[in-house]
Amino acid sequence: MAGFFRRMLPKRFRKERAIIPVVRLSGVIASGGGPLRQSLNLAGISQALEKAFGMKAAPAVAIVINSPGGSPVQSRMIYSRIRDLAREKEKKVLVFVEDVAASGGYMIALAGDEIIADATSIVGSIGVVSGGFGFPELLKKLGVERRVYTAGENKVILDPFQPEKEKDIEYLKSLQVEIHKVFIDMVRERRAGKLAADEVVFSGLFWTGGRGLELGLIDGLGDMRQELKKRFGDKIKLELVTTPRSLFGRRTPGISLSGLDGIGAGLASGLAEVAEEKALWGRYGL
Repeated sequence: MAGFFRRMLPKRFRKERAIIPVVRLSGVIASGGGPLRQSLNLAGISQALEKAFGMKAAPAVAIVINSPGGSPVQSRMIYSRIRDLAREKEKKVLVFVEDVAASGGYMIALAGDEIIADATSIVGSIGVVSGGFGFPELLKKLGVERRVYTAGENKVILDPFQPEKEKDIEYLKSLQVEIHKVFIDMVRERRAGKLAADEVVFSGLFWTGGRGLELGLIDGLGDMRQELKKRFGDKIKLELVTTPRSLFGRRTPGISLSGLDGIGAGLASGLAEVAEEKALWGRYGL
């Protein structure tokens, strides 16, 4: 009822409070999810971003990040979509780091006009990593003969069931250098005039929010609600914007109707994904 009477008043007598849309970006960054985890990717958050930036009266959009990284492609796509929407809608973007914004998580954070973290948040890890396992002796012990036929001499590069080849490793490292350079260029562009020595910042190390501030990786330390109150007044309203669910709720990923074999394979894949995800978070003590 109070809202009705407030709307009936002439605009000059109203005490409007700022509404700040908040979008949460949380999880390991990957193009698709599995039966046991939900990944962070552009397809999953694009609707929420569009809705948040489409709120005409909002003076800014708050992005909350909690991610240990993942796919550099998805990270750049999310970064680019945020920057495109910010320019198109003429909105200021304020990024707030929770536990961690590292590697791809920090790449997304670069989309903010300002990055604010807790003193104990983890930020940085500006580098590229590839990992896997090798099983060149396993098949022999099992008495299994593997047969692979290719057109193209490099189609089985870095095959985990063959011994590593020096030229394969060198090629992989050359790709990592290219991706690392793209990441470095993004950081230099978005943090121009704020960064400390390159050899420290771009080494792949990660730091607390307090040290990240000293290195120029972030702009301030603080809590999202208190920071937004300082900027837009005590009566702000924070509105969490999420991706709409289907009529029956979120579909369970990774499980099809193709029979028990498909379910078993999906669950096995999911267990591997969970192990990988735990390793990513565990790197930062989380």
